[in-house]
Order: sequence, then C-alpha cells, then structure tokens
Amino acid sequence: MERYHSFTMDVPQVQEVDSIMTTNFSTNMLSTTSSSSSSTSSSPATTLSRYENQKRRDWNTFGQYLRNHRPPLTLSRCSGAHVLEFLRYLDQFGKTKVHTQLCPFFGHPNPPAPCPCPLRQAWGSLDALIGRLRAAYEENGGKPETNPFGARAVRLYLREVRDSQAKARGISYEKKKRKRPPQLPPSHTPQQPPAPIS
Repeated sequence: MERYHSFTMDVPQVQEVDSIMTTNFSTNMLSTTSSSSSSTSSSPATTLSRYENQKRRDWNTFGQYLRNHRPPLTLSRCSGAHVLEFLRYLDQFGKTKVHTQLCPFFGHPNPPAPCPCPLRQAWGSLDALIGRLRAAYEENGGKPETNPFGARAVRLYLREVRDSQAKARGISYEKKKRKRPPQLPPSHTPQQPPAPIS
C-alpha cells in the first residue's frame, strides 16, 4: 500500500485501461468481485449492454475506494466532498496531457514536441463516469435528493475541469447541436363545400 500525501487514505494501485473505471484495483478486488459473481452464476445469464457493464464496474470500484478510505466510509456517509476526493485521486492515472500556463504549448491543440506537463483524466471521461455513478447510486437504493454524485460541488468541479482543460489544450467543448429533420408543412386537405340546405 502506498500512502498518497494528497489524501489521508490508502488505496491500492489502479491501472487505466479503456476508460477511467475499466480498472482493477488489486488482486483483492478481483477475488471479491469474482467470488460475488460466482455466487450469482447459477442464475440465468443475462447479457448486459456495454454501458451497464461499465456502470457495474464503476460502482464496484467506487465501493472499493470507500472501503479503502481512512477511515473507511459507508455509502450513506459519502458526500460530494468524497466524490471530489475520488476524482482528484483518479487524476494520477490519467492519460490526457494538460499544459500549465508556463508551458509554451499552453492552448496548443497539437503540440509539436513533448513537454513535462502532467497527465490528467480527460473532462469527458470524468463527466461520463459521474453520470454512470449517479445512475448506479439511485439503482442501488439511494435517494435522488441525497445523491452525492449530483452535488453542486461536483457539478462545479466538472465545469471547472472542462473550462481549464479547454484553455490548456486549445480544444473547444461546445456541445454539437443536433440536426433536426426538416419538418413537413401540415397537409391541408381541401374542405368540401357545405352541402346545400334543402
């Protein structure tokens, strides 16, 4: 176990793979998840979507993070501040180069040479992660009004990360407007002349 000086907690090493949470904290986590999955293997197999599988992995990993927190945290005591701790912790496994203001490549979308700027989690990955965890919290019995992943502090943090990364990397994060299909004018059916009154 390493002790990270930024937090008073011990968390096993994480390797970033496809997305932030496609991770294995340690052999312990693998053994706990495999034992829990083996107990349910007798039930009929249901194929989950990629999103559902990712959401389940994210939820298990966040639970492992809470258990490794010093002192250990229960989900009911988890707040937006703990979610922010978790997001900052994940930065050390990021693969996105975020230039500092002193870097000559600050604001350059395609730097021509390497630089010593830190690697961070990309804003888009963090945003998607929080969306999955927010949904998983409520699916696992949490109330929407106490959802720590929907806390105002978390929303502000994500906005700050988006804006700072957009400036540092010279990348626009404007939402693409969906093209709506052209609407056909309402069809006018010719009205029948009123029948003569006899």
